[in-house]
Amino acid sequence: MSADAAPFFAKPSLLDHIRPQALSLPESGIVEVMNYGRRKEGLIPLWAGEGDLPTPAFISEAATRSLAAGETFYTWQRGIPELRAALARYMHRLYGVVDDPERYYVTGSGMQAIQVALALTLSAGDEILIPSPSWPNAAAAAEVVGARPVFVPFSFDEVRGFWLDLDRLESAVTPRTRVIFINSPANPTGFVASPDTLRGVLDIARRHGLWIVADEIYGRFFYEAEEGGPALAPSFHDVMEEDDRILFVQTFSKNWAMTGWRLGWIEAHPSLGPVLENLIQYSTSGVAAFMQRAGVAALERGESFVTHQIERARRGRDIVAKGLASSNRVRFASPPGAFYMFFGVEGEADMRDLALKLVDEAGIGLAPGTAFGPGGESYIRMCFARGEAQMVEATDRLVRWLQK
Repeated sequence: MSADAAPFFAKPSLLDHIRPQALSLPESGIVEVMNYGRRKEGLIPLWAGEGDLPTPAFISEAATRSLAAGETFYTWQRGIPELRAALARYMHRLYGVVDDPERYYVTGSGMQAIQVALALTLSAGDEILIPSPSWPNAAAAAEVVGARPVFVPFSFDEVRGFWLDLDRLESAVTPRTRVIFINSPANPTGFVASPDTLRGVLDIARRHGLWIVADEIYGRFFYEAEEGGPALAPSFHDVMEEDDRILFVQTFSKNWAMTGWRLGWIEAHPSLGPVLENLIQYSTSGVAAFMQRAGVAALERGESFVTHQIERARRGRDIVAKGLASSNRVRFASPPGAFYMFFGVEGEADMRDLALKLVDEAGIGLAPGTAFGPGGESYIRMCFARGEAQMVEATDRLVRWLQK
């Protein structure tokens, strides 16, 4: 056989034999920009959803002590009792919910919490409603199990910011709908659901027999609390009944600067415990004990650090908002929650291209809105959970570029 004939008999690619759902998952638009710019000297990286502070020493030292004590064996699938008890106390203190460790299940990250919640509630062919623009991982997790994400566009104006039209949400319900995914405070928009909006979503779920997966990981990053009140966003905890079909997904990443630890939890009715335990068993078989000891330390000793994080983010938000307002080229509303500024730029239609240009020409790394699904195409995201000096410099660079 001649060399020229060989291609006609080439074996099919291995990619031809994998699940279509795995093959069709989109590449991350955020990671693309990060990979493009991460080695650029002097760049200020504001593309990822994390701050610049390392994990506090008292948290890391708890993990070190656990390793030194030999806690390197298989552990509880639901989480060590000490961490589940600490979670119950923490959530009771914040929301007044019953102090019951049986409601808490430890996962290997907030992302795994979402995957487990969707594995519990979705089957192939089902639909999940997701207000959009949204963090892309929840939709991708639904696609992995063969379900279809249905995006419900947020409304936006420069006075109210992003808000959820409940009539639009309910009109998206079909006989295949099984889940409503609500992220509040939201990434990337900074949307915060009001108590009335939460009641409205809950009413829709009740009428149609749907689950709610409540992603409230930014619940502490809320900037419109009443004076003297806790910096705590409205929550489904405030409006739900004991038998409502709600799964809360959470993480240690944001509050305690633990993004690299990959430690999260699910809060659910205790009757779901055996099923959740099985789903954890058949995915990761539990979270390493030393990481869980770090989680206990974070919950029990980390409140002053959380307060510090929130105040840094608030100052960062105000710095960015003031700078953007001075440029006269930006469409935005100062977000009431989370730690992202999501804004459009006059004269810039391609946000991926803009993100790459800002790396090269302004020395700042932002995330293109195209990475956040329908409705995000004309926006770009800037994380402001960083120190004041860094946010001033990053904002100055951005404004200078906008005004040139």
